Amino acid sequence: MKLNYIQMFAACALSVLTMGCKAEFENGVNDIDSWEVGAEYTPSLVHPGVLHTQEDIEHIRDLVDRQKEPAYGIFLKMREDWKAKSDYSMNGPYEVIARDGAYAANKVNAERDFDAIYLNSVMWMITQDEAHARKALEIMLAYAGTLKDIDGNDTALMAGLEGIKIVYGLEMLSHTYHQSEKYPDGITDEQIERISTMLRNVFLPVWEEFYASDPNTNGNWGLHVTKSYMAAAILWDDVEMYRKCVNFYLYAYDNGTIAHYIDGDTGQCQESGRDQQHTVLGIGALSAICEIAWKQGNDLYSAYDNRVLKGYEYTVKYNLGYDVPFKTWTDVTGKYSNWTEISAVTKGENDGVDTERGQCWQPVFYMAYNHYVNRRGLSMPYTAELLETYVEDEYDGGHPSFGPLLFNDLD
Repeated sequence: MKLNYIQMFAACALSVLTMGCKAEFENGVNDIDSWEVGAEYTPSLVHPGVLHTQEDIEHIRDLVDRQKEPAYGIFLKMREDWKAKSDYSMNGPYEVIARDGAYAANKVNAERDFDAIYLNSVMWMITQDEAHARKALEIMLAYAGTLKDIDGNDTALMAGLEGIKIVYGLEMLSHTYHQSEKYPDGITDEQIERISTMLRNVFLPVWEEFYASDPNTNGNWGLHVTKSYMAAAILWDDVEMYRKCVNFYLYAYDNGTIAHYIDGDTGQCQESGRDQQHTVLGIGALSAICEIAWKQGNDLYSAYDNRVLKGYEYTVKYNLGYDVPFKTWTDVTGKYSNWTEISAVTKGENDGVDTERGQCWQPVFYMAYNHYVNRRGLSMPYTAELLETYVEDEYDGGHPSFGPLLFNDLD
């Protein structure tokens, strides 16, 4: 990948000057549209370009065709996921989706439908079996004609976690399964617009409202919103949207930013004192944001002296059973500032503190490892130790998952 290293250097130099443990911008996030620093980051607008480019697709297919391990074994496991099947039976569509409140009963089934969009799009990408593309399109069109609102207290989180699945499916089909002589049943311009309209009417206002509000949440919320918002910016070729979320990620005064989520000295995360499950949910979103930007020619992985790497290593080290430093810090909301020690809740190597053993082991580690170690030649010893025994061969609806297959630059 050809990156604009002059732009990267300028952005990183600016970050060193403006960022320590807290951002320069401390008046909420309402002014992120006017910040000029985002101009340092311009997406290439390559398509498909949300997590996977055409070059990636060809590489993944080659790994599968050659039955190259561990990628091939991961593919076989993904193929067996019932939500990745082309005969998946849709639960919805629903007019309203929510994580809590009056419409909470729709949560799990709607999430499964969105999982099926993503997984069938990935299966289409790899196998070229049109049945998978048709299934993803069927579900997207059903929701495009029905979904009206996201409800409840967790609207931003749901829009962040679920939006990218639809965006990924629409981006992939728009650029690899467009109606043509080769694909007479392919997605049409009218269908693309119909699905995009639903995203703009239902998901985009929630993302925008989050950015326009004063900081109020743990950091994983803002990170997942940014992940979906950046993906949508690429889908819609919207450079200003892209720069807006880069501005937020790098410079906003919110827990869901790189500078406020990970401590630059130790790698401690904003949610490390909360529990390990949510901490890993947060760093997984961090790597997804960086991976999307990387595919668009921008290096966010290296921001603030490879701070994402530090967050991964700190978190994995603790969850493998090693001691790590911990300090109580004041988060930007003032609500999550009373944790005096790192939390053992949902810890990977459980010390008898919690019965929910190992919920921190989510499929988020190989993507970051692939970038820092395989691409850049840096060291992640604790993540490497984890990956000796932990295989990302199951799908987690909060993350792209299947790292050794889908995010593996090795031949």
